[in-house]
Amino acid sequence: MSRWWHKWFLAVLALVATTASAHEISMAEMELRQATPSEFVWQWTAGSRAGESALRPLWPEGCRDDAGVLRCGEGGLRGQLGMEGVGKRFSAVLVKVFWLDGQMRVYTLTGGQPSVQVFGSADDQRGMGEIATAYSLLGVEHILAGFDHLLFVLGLLFLVGFNRRLVWTITAFTLAHSVTLALSALGWLVLSPPPVEATIALSIMLVAGEALNKEQTLSRRWPALVAFLFGLIHGLGFAGALKQIGLPDNHLAVALVTFNVGVELGQLLVVLAAWLLAMALARWPVMARARTPVLYGMGGIAAYWSIGRIAAIVA
Repeated sequence: MSRWWHKWFLAVLALVATTASAHEISMAEMELRQATPSEFVWQWTAGSRAGESALRPLWPEGCRDDAGVLRCGEGGLRGQLGMEGVGKRFSAVLVKVFWLDGQMRVYTLTGGQPSVQVFGSADDQRGMGEIATAYSLLGVEHILAGFDHLLFVLGLLFLVGFNRRLVWTITAFTLAHSVTLALSALGWLVLSPPPVEATIALSIMLVAGEALNKEQTLSRRWPALVAFLFGLIHGLGFAGALKQIGLPDNHLAVALVTFNVGVELGQLLVVLAAWLLAMALARWPVMARARTPVLYGMGGIAAYWSIGRIAAIVA
């Protein structure tokens, strides 16, 4: 029975290693360029072929699509602009609108917020609540889809266990990545993504190794310090995802804060799920023996990612 569980865990972790794409939020991008006061030329600029089959724009009332030219009449591009199918194959759709006066606005459509109000000009008047909802949902989705972030959090759980120190450890991780997420998203701290991604993978290896170590190492004595230091790097990874999504010109602080809140909610969901699973499996002693192979599997996945990311930097 013990061997069967060991093999099952290793198989699942191997599958994650080969199929997961860290930090990747599946995005499609659409561009509209105003040609006349009432006409816009539109096209898919990212995820185009897949987007054309999986997504369908829902134009504002009074606008009609004529072979890639959107004709909106005297009212212009004004009203609810939506996207059918968002949240299924694609996590989000970025709609970039280029106006005649040279200004540009970016709208983010998600499964939780599949439409936005467009006001017929470059004045982006999306409400604070609308932006907060969209970016908090994207934050939750990013942490749940970011397998390297998840493995790091799980590594901390193995290192610390479900006790009072876990609160300080998770708090330190949260504080650290909140700081670098904000600094990077605002352009005050800029680092190249490849070294950041490689360091994140290496952080998982270190935490998994320390969780296997029975000696009282620095990581075991001060897990919050380790979580804080590596949290600074993970925050730069979160910022890379946020850069792909884009930040609105109005309510920029709201978008930044709510994205981070979404990340934290997703992180807490993972911790809660892990605790419930641990409680449910506590009655089976065989599960305690699965701890070592699971940690080796996590370390192996992180090593695989590290080699690939470091090779990409060198190449």
